[in-house]
Amino acid sequence: MKAIRVHEFGPPSVMKLEEVADPKPGAHQLVIDVKAAGINPVDTYIRAGTYAKKPALPYTPGFDAAGIVESTGPEVRRFKAGDRVYISGNISGAYAQKTLCAEESVFLLPERLSFAQGAGVWVPYATAHHALFHVANAKAGETLLVHGGSGGVGSAAIQIGRALGMRVIASAGTDKGLQMVKGQGAIALNHHDPGFAQQVSAASDGNGPDVVLEMLANVNLGKDLNMIARRGRIVIIGNRGTIEINPRDAMAKGAAILGMLLLNTTADDTFRIGSALAAGLENGTLTPIVGRELPLSEAVQAHEAVLAPGALGKIALIP
Repeated sequence: MKAIRVHEFGPPSVMKLEEVADPKPGAHQLVIDVKAAGINPVDTYIRAGTYAKKPALPYTPGFDAAGIVESTGPEVRRFKAGDRVYISGNISGAYAQKTLCAEESVFLLPERLSFAQGAGVWVPYATAHHALFHVANAKAGETLLVHGGSGGVGSAAIQIGRALGMRVIASAGTDKGLQMVKGQGAIALNHHDPGFAQQVSAASDGNGPDVVLEMLANVNLGKDLNMIARRGRIVIIGNRGTIEINPRDAMAKGAAILGMLLLNTTADDTFRIGSALAAGLENGTLTPIVGRELPLSEAVQAHEAVLAPGALGKIALIP
């Protein structure tokens, strides 16, 4: 089969399309015929070697994928060959024609969703769910500010926040992004606008957001501390550098700055997240938005695009 392989950490060009052996399932494992693989910013951080956790080289990138069960190990009970599925992680990498998964990492994909949408489920939606429910302890009636609401995690957070009963404010930097954010039911604000902080204040009745989901902390964290409501929580999901802040800004508000990595979730967290997402995907509360589909051979371009300003929804690779 064909797969993207990384033999050294570095720029996107280190990813090469190669021929590798087909995976074989162990007792509690499945082989998935990948129809779409999801691109996430975290994939680029790992490839660059800057992420907190690094895989052994060489490796095939990617956590998210959707496809059809090709084969199962003798102890697999919940799935059979031919099932439409999406995954919450894998053993052999997602940027490939086939991927090897543990049974607990596989979920049925509702018929209402395409494979490209299925490849946009786990990392974005699990990240948003974990940030809101497990880290921020978000509650119905609170105000949520989502920075970068037009991206994969951002759009997932809008949908989850709305379903929870939060008032959702979300930012974007382009007209298309603002239209997309508004279409998801959020109050759409342009984060490039000089009056952005004042607009957030007005949209939250002068109180500021109770919860901020921060995708670019090295740019926005200081501003978040000035906008946050008293006893508000800022959850850092993404960061690309260092920043200097004044801790007194957090002290004055009694605000909490909380970091998270999806890879730090426990098996119990994963089970609960998976159960919640399965219900939302089935009843239509959650609907992944796919912005672009590219062939597997264009993984380099996909890694460049996912970090570019103005990204809309999820990018999927099609093997």
